[in-house]
Amino acid sequence: MEKYQILYQLSPGALGVNLVVEELATEAKLVIKQVECLDEHHTNEALEELRPLLKLQHAHISLYQELFITWNSEVSSLSLCLVMEYSQGSLQMVIQSKREEKAVMDPKWMQEILGQMLDALEYLHQLSIIHRNLKPSNISLVSKNHCKLQDLSSNALMTHRAKWNVRAEEDPFQKSWMAPEALDFTFSQMSDVWSLGCIMLDMASCSFLNATEAMHLRKSLRQNSGSLKAILKTMEEKHIPDVETFSSLLPLMLQINPLDRITIKAVVRMTFVSGSFKSSCVAMTLHQQVVPEIITSILLEGNVTSILEAMESFPSRPEVQLKAMKRLLQIPEDQLGLPWPMGLVEVVVTAMKLHERILDLQLCACSLLLRILSHVLVQDAEAQVPWDISIICSLLSIMRSHSDSEQLITQGYSLLTIISSQVQVSEELQKAGLFELILEHLHRFSKDRDICFSALGLLWSLLVDAVIVNKDPVVKIPALVIQVLDTHPTDAEIAEAGCAVFWLLSLLGCMSEWQFEKVVELLLQSIRLSQERVLLVNNAYRGLASLAKVSELAAFRVVMPQDGGSGLTLLQETYQLYKDDPEVVENLCMLLAHLSSYKEILPELESSGIRALVREIQGRFISSLELVSYAEKVSLSLEAALHSSQERKLLGAAVGEEAAAPKVPFLPEGRPHLP
Repeated sequence: MEKYQILYQLSPGALGVNLVVEELATEAKLVIKQVECLDEHHTNEALEELRPLLKLQHAHISLYQELFITWNSEVSSLSLCLVMEYSQGSLQMVIQSKREEKAVMDPKWMQEILGQMLDALEYLHQLSIIHRNLKPSNISLVSKNHCKLQDLSSNALMTHRAKWNVRAEEDPFQKSWMAPEALDFTFSQMSDVWSLGCIMLDMASCSFLNATEAMHLRKSLRQNSGSLKAILKTMEEKHIPDVETFSSLLPLMLQINPLDRITIKAVVRMTFVSGSFKSSCVAMTLHQQVVPEIITSILLEGNVTSILEAMESFPSRPEVQLKAMKRLLQIPEDQLGLPWPMGLVEVVVTAMKLHERILDLQLCACSLLLRILSHVLVQDAEAQVPWDISIICSLLSIMRSHSDSEQLITQGYSLLTIISSQVQVSEELQKAGLFELILEHLHRFSKDRDICFSALGLLWSLLVDAVIVNKDPVVKIPALVIQVLDTHPTDAEIAEAGCAVFWLLSLLGCMSEWQFEKVVELLLQSIRLSQERVLLVNNAYRGLASLAKVSELAAFRVVMPQDGGSGLTLLQETYQLYKDDPEVVENLCMLLAHLSSYKEILPELESSGIRALVREIQGRFISSLELVSYAEKVSLSLEAALHSSQERKLLGAAVGEEAAAPKVPFLPEGRPHLP
């Protein structure tokens, strides 16, 4: 808990206390659920059962970001802490608002949210994962039209009878969403189906049932299905939208015997396949009628022109777009119409916009665009990327929709890096929240090497020659870059990218003084790691020079010995490797020039042999004016320090002689008194 600051406590859940916290390193707001466990065995059992949930990837599931165990000294018990995303909104809030207004829920919105819930549940059930705690308050709304299932539980936690009994007495609503068999602590996928049926019933009846009436209705359904018939009849009389679908579906979902209930797949078929419900999410779209076989044949056998025609003819059919793009990825580059197939790019981007929620399609589209862009820029480095800001914002929206897909995040950053290096869109990207998105990903995926590397590359592209629109997110970057380099201490590519970002941040003044020492340490560490990488060496010494220029503390950190030796010794090693490279030597001299501006450091420079090094550099690089000026500054500072030292020695000697001479007393009239 040391890295979190508790902000406030939410209402307790069925299993424990919910704390809203702020992570100190990133200032990200999160929720920590603290679950008191029976003993160490119970804690470890729950932890092992929940650990696989960290690897889930789905746009409509709010995943646990961290699991850890703490000791609660107040009750002398172990607590399992589950760290999850913070969200202000929930489906429960929407239902409650409609109840207060006695208003019917918008049918299009309800279908969209229901589709997302079904998509997420089908994904979990395919992996043999049960939610176990499904209810409106555990369905967060991350935006108006985007929901996520949250608070997935484990069998070990949900079968803690004593805790459940206490919670049920404190809040009778807690257990009203649970299936009849779940009250006896028996859970299955059919338990989730029952809970989802209760949620759908609540959404459909919120305009005429208050919260207490709805709770009693849910409880009565466990003993008697007759109450459901009555409420469905009322819904029909009140002309509730989609009442026909609910009337045929809910009795099948809310069967008392779990073996008699329909599956999530069957719910999907009744609502989004044979029914009239519509949703943009993946499962609901792909479950619809498949494309005719003749079109599939064209996609698999046709040339680029015929494939593009099929894509343009069926823009709303994600299966057509996906098959087409997979086929295009297989076609040799010389047949794609390169160097720049404008029509192909436009069609692919259109498909990405129309089918934002379909992860497989987005991954395929990004792979195709990266292939095209990479080939074009290899052929012509000056080629212009024909993308406008609306397309880039769509790409950001896609990445947010699939915030748990590490592959999509990596591909998206690679695309944005290419685009931002070609098009002047840095300010627009900042306004669209790209810095905040990068911060979130570096925090969540600090151990993912590919995401970190692509994020650092994008940061470099955004910061170089950029006008910073808002410094608030930028000043948070150094802490996360420090974390990334500490997490990947032997990765030369990440070190190279990190050094470049550190240099730019120091130039922009977006680094706190308390971070200087650590950054200097990491820059020196990076040079030692891979001195053969000239780009890393240049950026690291530029960063060191920039920090030494503004901070005497940073300058001292460079020259003082560390575990790997003094920075001055490392600098001389670098010079021996790159003595014929004027750019590297200039960066070395720039660092030395800034170090030499501090009088207290000059003795270290002198004793480390920097005078002889600078003299050699002056003799080798006569025509490089900037380099010579840096070297001259170092020489003058060292010379001035030497003269000052010599003068102090002479003055000290004179004072010593005077102190050692015999004292001769004087008479009042001023003549010496001889013994």
